[in-house]
Amino acid sequence: MDWQDHGTILSLRPHGETSAIIEVFTEGHGRHAGVVRGGASRKMAAALQPGSHVAVVWRARLHDQLGTYMVEPLRSRAGAMSDRMALLGLNAVCALLAFALPERAPHPALYAATEPLFEVIAAAHPGWIVDYLHWEIALLDELGVGLDLSRCAVTGTRDDLAFVSPKTGRAVSRAGAGDWAPRLLPLPPCLLGQGPATLVEIGQGLRISGHFLERFAAEHSHRALPEARNRLIDGIARLG
Repeated sequence: MDWQDHGTILSLRPHGETSAIIEVFTEGHGRHAGVVRGGASRKMAAALQPGSHVAVVWRARLHDQLGTYMVEPLRSRAGAMSDRMALLGLNAVCALLAFALPERAPHPALYAATEPLFEVIAAAHPGWIVDYLHWEIALLDELGVGLDLSRCAVTGTRDDLAFVSPKTGRAVSRAGAGDWAPRLLPLPPCLLGQGPATLVEIGQGLRISGHFLERFAAEHSHRALPEARNRLIDGIARLG
């Protein structure tokens, strides 16, 4: 059996003396691994780097086998290599996708949100860090642990939303928080679509998404979040 698709390489590891196993986040087949014959060669190295956008043909005798990939490079996104923060961002996206998504399950909405993010990161486009924050929120939605920032969980109001409950992921207004405010997560206006994001707000937003990503990890995978995300968070903190 076989299929054709396109997507972005998430990871690469050696397989035997001359081959490599790659994981690709594909549009129609989700996170899917396969063997690339000759993938360990210098000729193939550049095309198989995490973040590279590729067209693939997957073949296997049975559906549940690892199978093999034929790979055609489409875009290398090598521009991220010349910008330290962009490289941290690209690695964080690849690592989180490989960490959080189940194998071989399509995620078309997340794919549609992720490919433009890879593009702006690779181009070191100003503002990509804000895009990355919103992408982590979209990832939470895809994982079934999304936030509800539409109204206050206590009063029902849509005004003056200032916090997020670390238990429910629902927004809380200042009036609704009351004495519980110190126990809640600050909700930055940028997550409500209000004005440009400052580095402080981005940090607050990533604290929220990180909290719920860690909860997902504890409940479903019993693993720590990828170190690549921690390196990106540290890099963003140093920008301030």
